[in-house]
Amino acid sequence: MNLLMCPVCRESLKLTERTWRCGNHHSYDVAKQGYVNLHVVQHKHSKNPGDTPESVQARRAFLSGGFYAPLQQAVVSKIRQLRIENLLDIGCGEGYYTNAMQAEVLQCVGVDIAKNAIQVAAKLNKDVTWVVGTGATLPVMDHSIDLCTSLFSPIPEQEILRVLKSEGYLLVATPATEHLLAMREALFEEVNPHDSHKFVDQLAGNFDLVDAQVIDAPMCLEQQDLKNLIAMTPYAYKAKPERRLALEQEQQFELNAQFQIYVFKKKEST
Repeated sequence: MNLLMCPVCRESLKLTERTWRCGNHHSYDVAKQGYVNLHVVQHKHSKNPGDTPESVQARRAFLSGGFYAPLQQAVVSKIRQLRIENLLDIGCGEGYYTNAMQAEVLQCVGVDIAKNAIQVAAKLNKDVTWVVGTGATLPVMDHSIDLCTSLFSPIPEQEILRVLKSEGYLLVATPATEHLLAMREALFEEVNPHDSHKFVDQLAGNFDLVDAQVIDAPMCLEQQDLKNLIAMTPYAYKAKPERRLALEQEQQFELNAQFQIYVFKKKEST
């Protein structure tokens, strides 16, 4: 089935050669890199929304080192257990996780608001439908998705409810309590533990929590990997420049990434 939805009239899109078209003659060309831009101008709040090119490149370099592979493998394992067909990865970024998810499903859509991130992602895996789009209007049809995933990304709850099938799932990955604690302690005078449980409370009205798991990924980073990690996080611009520069002088740095994974199931009444 065709999963994509026209962002203008909300009709189903069909792919003919290299153009997605709806019944109302709106059309969207597939770019030479292999993605389609469904983030129409009337939905934009800035000229270049989403991550900066520098952040995208830093994340691509860091993740290709395998440091977050424990999370990627855990997410793939959860998807395999669910035995689903259609997956939508919300805020897919440069595609590190989406690329691995695709092998477990029949159809995989990766959507991100940052065009530069999707341009990088589209080179990874031609079997993923890569889309520039916004969580405010997810560019897929009503009740067409078995599983939405949001890894370190926003959770547009009402849109997720719209696109999920009646028995659909939502997988969320978010920083656990101790995530990158050593790095945060180096960058900030005051460090508060991450509150991952807030998502359980936020989603309780429409979703049942069916699984929860914490994943630890201890690592010892060389200087360039450490710089990439800092650059791909919000800490890059939240920390005082002198603290960031001091940390970037470290030749080696030991720390632990800690991830919280939640799997929710859509309540029958929603």
